[in-house]
Amino acid sequence: MKLIFYGGGFEEENTQLDKEAIKLTGKKSPQVTYIPSCSFESEIDFRHFAEHYYRLGIRKIICFPVDLRSDEALQNIAFDSDIIHLSGGNTYYFLKYLRRNGLVQKLKKFVKRGGVLTGLSAGAILMTPDVKTAGYPSFDKDDNEENVKNLSALGLVEFEFFPHYRNSQRYNKVLEEESMKTTRPIFASSDGSGIIVDGDDVKFLGRNYCFIEGEKYSASRFSEA
Repeated sequence: MKLIFYGGGFEEENTQLDKEAIKLTGKKSPQVTYIPSCSFESEIDFRHFAEHYYRLGIRKIICFPVDLRSDEALQNIAFDSDIIHLSGGNTYYFLKYLRRNGLVQKLKKFVKRGGVLTGLSAGAILMTPDVKTAGYPSFDKDDNEENVKNLSALGLVEFEFFPHYRNSQRYNKVLEEESMKTTRPIFASSDGSGIIVDGDDVKFLGRNYCFIEGEKYSASRFSEA
């Protein structure tokens, strides 16, 4: 299993994580599929994404919106990539259309066959057991306008993920409280930071923390987990 969780930020901030993703493929110039959380105005984000990856030596980059009709041929090409990147955006909307178009199982199969799945913010949350972290804190959360009640996600790891983390008292207070409500650790990553999972190996890049049973720790202590 090869996964990368991006805490957020612009392309330039995440260059090192992108290089780690390319490295995980074992190829010099792998094929990459970009899946936006919503097709609306996704062309702009995709252009920035593609230009950035082009500078990293990637020449085959595909955009595959999940909330638009697509033919089977395009879907096959998208899922035949070496890397699939799930973008940021509204987590609930993203989850709704992944389910509606039968892509949850396809993503799981992609990972199982050895593909590298990466996700930024909402995309990263979707790789965890559920999307509860998208619902807090009250001052910085996704609106569930889609009224998604089943919060289960891909379940590829046994931890929860909190993106755009800021090392401040009000963020820490909420995360400490939320960590008391779950048996799973909550890993929190700042913009430009993230988690690299390669089989049983876990590596942390940048500013990452872990919240367990009301306590906060540096994530580096879990690097051998």
